[in-house]
Amino acid sequence: MRIDWIVHRLLDRLRARPVAEGRQSYSQCGEDLIVRFVFDSLRIPAPSYLDIGAHHPYRLNNTCIFYAAGSRGVNIEPDPALLAGFTDTRPRDVNLNIGIGEHEGVLKFFVMSVNTLNTFSAEEAQALAQDGKVRIEQIREVQVRTVNSVLAEQFRQAAPDFVSIDVEGGDLQILRSFDFTRWRPKVFCVETITYSDQRDGRKIPEIAALLQDQGYFAFADTYVNTIFVDRQVW
Repeated sequence: MRIDWIVHRLLDRLRARPVAEGRQSYSQCGEDLIVRFVFDSLRIPAPSYLDIGAHHPYRLNNTCIFYAAGSRGVNIEPDPALLAGFTDTRPRDVNLNIGIGEHEGVLKFFVMSVNTLNTFSAEEAQALAQDGKVRIEQIREVQVRTVNSVLAEQFRQAAPDFVSIDVEGGDLQILRSFDFTRWRPKVFCVETITYSDQRDGRKIPEIAALLQDQGYFAFADTYVNTIFVDRQVW
């Protein structure tokens, strides 16, 4: 059999294949593309979402990819300067300038010189500041609500399809207060590592253990974040 004939046959087959549509990632480590794959597999083209610690409307954001494709959701960002970007560029979403905690009330919010490290945790903020590489720029008083009260107000009967949590030290606390008997998102993306500028952060095994106890499994892990999927829907 002639080699040139084989090569032409292979080229014909490649030309006949449709070209896959390129997708841009807005997440830190491509998490949104993995979550997109999950929802494509579940045949949910426009998943709803709750983004806790949303930070920026498209930079390092896990839900922008869905908004760009026509989805709607709720973004929670306690820093008003950061929330203004959502109001301007994601008007279809509900954008709330609040924090999420175990109890309703007002808490001190530490605005850091690196705003991806903003936190409600005084311990976390002080530890970062002691390193000398990050400063506490401002301490604000911010309204805090429970995740279940926000879900009841914004989603009423049906849980959001996707929940993203990135709150610098408070992720486990939020999950511990989550009412899984009433609200059962299909997918979670949670930061599961402590911050370290030396790239030696510690994994937080309690987060995976809690979600596994609730019937979720770790679909993927990017070292920084873990994506969990409900076994009942997969």
